[in-house]
Amino acid sequence: MEHYCVQCGLTFPHDFHALCAACGGLVDVRYDPRRVQLHDSPNPYERFSALLPIQDPVDRLPTSGTYSPLVHSLGLGRWLRMPALYLKDETVHPTGTTKDRMAAVSLAYLWERGVREFCTSSTGNSSTAYAHAITAHPGMRVNVFTAEDFVSRVGGATGVQVVHHCLRDASFVDAFDFANVYAQRNHLVSERGFFNVGRREGLKLAFLEACDQAPGPIDWYFQATSSAMGVWGTDKGARELLQLKKISRRPRLVCAQQESCAPMVRAAEEGSATIQPRHIVAKPRGIAEAILRGDPSRTYPYIRRIVLESNGRFLSVNESEIREARRIVEELEGLSPCFASSTAVAALIKWVRQGDFPGQETVMINLTGRDREAQELSPQALWYVRRNGDWVREG
Repeated sequence: MEHYCVQCGLTFPHDFHALCAACGGLVDVRYDPRRVQLHDSPNPYERFSALLPIQDPVDRLPTSGTYSPLVHSLGLGRWLRMPALYLKDETVHPTGTTKDRMAAVSLAYLWERGVREFCTSSTGNSSTAYAHAITAHPGMRVNVFTAEDFVSRVGGATGVQVVHHCLRDASFVDAFDFANVYAQRNHLVSERGFFNVGRREGLKLAFLEACDQAPGPIDWYFQATSSAMGVWGTDKGARELLQLKKISRRPRLVCAQQESCAPMVRAAEEGSATIQPRHIVAKPRGIAEAILRGDPSRTYPYIRRIVLESNGRFLSVNESEIREARRIVEELEGLSPCFASSTAVAALIKWVRQGDFPGQETVMINLTGRDREAQELSPQALWYVRRNGDWVREG
């Protein structure tokens, strides 16, 4: 296992690096295929441990992990005239989203790299997953930063290992930026979301599992996207399985966003290699709350490259299309995905209706999560932060 910068090739020692110190590029990890052995185990953390950036998986990764279902979508498939449509049901995880995979691998990764306290931000799912999983790592502590509009989406942030900072009148980007500032001021680690290797490596597990579960190669992969770290993880996992000759081809990648917050789609439609100011959504609004990231400037160039390499697409759908997709999945499949997950389903439905989607090919949609009840907020569990020139704590 070797950590390296995807832009300049610089390699890195054992401590935590989110970005390359030389060029600011993405730090990734690669494995020697001659040393990779997939274990015969129903626990994905054990089966794919050689493709995870953890030196001692037995000590740090979940010992009771199980595969999430890959549902052969007979009802929706018949409705769309797609005989090989599959839904990866990530709603079954402990906090109801695929981010539980991220948290399990990321916490083990950070621990092994000497991190005991760190800062993070999210629209709810990632922070909830961290709050749930960190109890398996006594001695670790996380500072969660959340814009006020999303604070009720964070669950489990009540124990001594979690400090929840609520930013008044702020956006997701404000919370992300202040998490980094707070980390610098207090000499803590900022895990930086997409740029945390452990996050991306954990999120590739859904696709690795699906390749075991599906009867043949997966031609298309659909996922609703915010920073699109799950799409990056999927592509990386596919490349690794291809190198190991476990699959015969990589899937074509489709990133789906809600029209009210679709900066990646807008940039891609213009053929832009970067997110421009006109693509940024300063205060995102929409029903697909988990993917309301208005400024993915740092991640888009990486995602655009792999989507183009795969001959995939960026697609956007409106609120009515998302609601319809959710209703159809509930009626035909008996599953109830959240609106973010339904965004990916809506993108496929929209494309099929346009008449040019290859419906006989094998398609996997990642249903990344389900709804959770809004959390009752306790003043004792939150540190409220208000903008006053700089961000300052209330009280």
